[in-house]
Amino acid sequence: MADATTCDREARAILAKNDRGGYTVPTAGLYPYQWNWDSVFAALGFAEHDMDRAWSEIETLFRGQWPNGMVPHILFHQVDPGYFPGPDVWGGVGPIPSSGISQPPIAGTFVRWLLDRNPGAQPRARALFKPLMDWHRWFMTWRNEGGAIVVTHPWETGRDNCPDWDGPFAAIEPEGVEQYYRRDTTHVVEEERPRRYDYDRYLYLVKLGAESGWDEAYLKDTTPFRVADPTMTFTLLRSTRDLKVLAERFGEPVDELDRWIAEMEEGSERLWNAEAGTYDCYDIRAGKHTGVVSNASFLTWYAGVGGGRMLDQFDRIAGLTKYYVPSTDPAHPAYEPKRYWRGPVWAMMNMLIATGLGEAGHTDRAQALTENTRALISKNGFAEYFDPTNGAPAGGRDFTWTAAVWLAWASPNTGKTPWAA
Repeated sequence: MADATTCDREARAILAKNDRGGYTVPTAGLYPYQWNWDSVFAALGFAEHDMDRAWSEIETLFRGQWPNGMVPHILFHQVDPGYFPGPDVWGGVGPIPSSGISQPPIAGTFVRWLLDRNPGAQPRARALFKPLMDWHRWFMTWRNEGGAIVVTHPWETGRDNCPDWDGPFAAIEPEGVEQYYRRDTTHVVEEERPRRYDYDRYLYLVKLGAESGWDEAYLKDTTPFRVADPTMTFTLLRSTRDLKVLAERFGEPVDELDRWIAEMEEGSERLWNAEAGTYDCYDIRAGKHTGVVSNASFLTWYAGVGGGRMLDQFDRIAGLTKYYVPSTDPAHPAYEPKRYWRGPVWAMMNMLIATGLGEAGHTDRAQALTENTRALISKNGFAEYFDPTNGAPAGGRDFTWTAAVWLAWASPNTGKTPWAA
C-alpha cells in the first residue's frame, strides 16, 4: 500500500501525463479524446494545485457545445485512428467534431465548487453561466419525461454497460450495422469490457442518430431506446440547484430554474420502484422499471431527494463486498465484479455518493465510504475501476478521474469533503 504523499504525487503526475493542452484524456490509448464528465472531474483534480488549469478544462469542454445547447460526450480534438467509433461514424453537427449524445451534467455543480474555492474567478464562472443554462434547457426540452430525465444511448449515462440496459436491448434488433473492429479490447482484456451483443446495439443506436442528423424531435418519436435514468435525473437536478445559487450571486433570474427544480423533484418519483425498494431506470418504451439497484441509485442524496429511503439498501450493499459501492447489486443475477459497469467500484461515483450522504447528515456513512475508497486506491493504484471483492484494478490504468478524485476528495492530505465546506 502506497502512503498518501506518494499517491498525491502520482495523481498529479497522471493529470500531467494525460493533459493535452486545455483538456485531458481519460487515459492514453483506450480513451484518446476529451470526455465530458471525465473532464469535469479532472478540473476538480487540477484545482488542488493549478486553479487556472481547472477552469480551462471546463472552458475547453464548452467550446464544443452545439447550437441547440447540447454538450457532447466526446470531443474529437485530434483524430486518432486507434479509437472506434470515431467522428466519421458519429457525424456530429457542433463546432468541434464530436459524438451526438451528451453525458451526466455535473458541470454546474463543479463550477460552483470551483468558484467557492476561487472567488476571484467570478468572471470565468459568469462566462460559463449562459452555456450551462443552455445545456440544462436542452435536457429539459428534449430529455424530459414528466421531470424524469431520459437517455437515448447507454453511453450517455456514463454507466455504459450496466444491467439496466439488458431489457431495453432485448427489444432491439441491430439491423444494418456494418462489420467493425473493436479497439477497446486491444487495451483491456475482453472479460472487463462489454460483450459484442451489447456493442452491436450501441452502434445501431449511433447509426440511428447519425442518419437523422441528430434530430432530437425525430429520435424522441422513433428511437427504441428511451430510458429514464437516475444518473441523469439526479445529476441534472443537483446541478440545477447549484446553477440557482450561481444565478442568485450573479443577479440572474431564477424563475426558470425554480420550475425545473420542482419538475425534477416530482419526476424523480417516476424512478422510485416501490416493489424493489430502490430508485432505478424506467424504460419509457416498455413502460416498466428495470429492477436494478446500482450505484446510481445512491445519488438520491446528492440530488436532495428521497430522504432516508435508500439507507437500508446502502447498508446492505456496503456489507456485501470488501470495497464498495459496487456498480451493480452483488445479489443481482447479472452482477459481474470485473466487467465494465456490471459490478466494479468506480471512485468518482463514490465521491458523488459520499458528498450526498454527508450533505444529508449521514456523515458517518460518508466518512466510512471516503476511507474505504482511500484504502482501495492507495492499495491498488489509479485504475479506471476496481473489483469490489478484492480491489483488483481493472479497465484502463493511470486514469484521470481516479487521480482527480483522489486529490480533490480521498487524499487525507489534499482532499476536501464538500459537505463540510
